[in-house]
Amino acid sequence: MDKKNAMRAGAVAAGTTLMMLLMSSPALALTRDDGDDPGTGLSVIDTVGLFVVAPIVLFAVIAGLVMVLDKSKKQA
Repeated sequence: MDKKNAMRAGAVAAGTTLMMLLMSSPALALTRDDGDDPGTGLSVIDTVGLFVVAPIVLFAVIAGLVMVLDKSKKQA
């Protein structure tokens, strides 16, 4: 009985995923809308800097500020 329910759940999940993939076709992204004015693309260096380096630097700055400004430890 459990195997039958697992198969049914798998079929429902696969069907739902297939329907979502079919309804959100990436071909619709090729159609320009009125007033659409895309800018220039990012270079590889810009992309790496924006999505890799900037979050790491931001994390390091926040962590550094938390460690420096932490006053809960008594300094003897």
